[in-house]
Amino acid sequence: MTVDLVDQAVAIRTFGLGRSYGSGETRIDALADVSVEFGQGRFTAIMGPSGSGKSTLLHCLAGLDRPTSGQVLLGDVDLTRLDEKALTHLRRDRVGFVFQAFNLVPTLTALENITLPLDLAGRKPDPAWLDVVLTTIGLQDRLRHKPAELSGGQQQRVACARALVSRPHVVFADEPTGNLDSRSSADVLGFLHRSVREFGQTVVMVTHDPTAAAYADRVLFLADGRLRSELIDPTAESVLDTMKRLDGAG
Repeated sequence: MTVDLVDQAVAIRTFGLGRSYGSGETRIDALADVSVEFGQGRFTAIMGPSGSGKSTLLHCLAGLDRPTSGQVLLGDVDLTRLDEKALTHLRRDRVGFVFQAFNLVPTLTALENITLPLDLAGRKPDPAWLDVVLTTIGLQDRLRHKPAELSGGQQQRVACARALVSRPHVVFADEPTGNLDSRSSADVLGFLHRSVREFGQTVVMVTHDPTAAAYADRVLFLADGRLRSELIDPTAESVLDTMKRLDGAG
């Protein structure tokens, strides 16, 4: 299945993407011939059962894993042609990450964690943009606290701010609400949604939660390493119905 966006700028796209592990009888095709486009300033969720290839797809899109075949284009840059050093620079300068486990540095304050990508790149934050990001996450009174002094939801909002502070081409979120309660999840998803609506950020998120997916503009469904379906303007109910239909078809 090929999924395209019409009359819209494309942030990232794949052509015939494949990722295999092992060889011979032990070979596993985690992705098979995936061609898809992600529009700029859009929020896309990727769903599928365990082993469907959704995290593998996210990792290939973000340059964290190398595909076995096909191409990944971030803007006009072909990730499959970059060496490890160039990939490292690209991830630092043009990509933001939000992971399930927060991945904050325990010895740094919240503010230091947020500006860490810029510090590593030898760049100073844009004061006006940093203020916008800090205001949006609503943690001005917690910026001097270290991660252990923050709740899980607060830590994940810090991680989201860190992902946005460099104004990346794309933010990739891998199960960002997997360790959070429902209220904290809503805070984090609301923040990601606002970053798309108000700042024009592009967000690609892997999730297993229909409620989380309903915050997105579009949901892609994978099964057995292939794109099977998509939903535009999803609701939690329509996501759940599609998942049930795909399970029944399998």
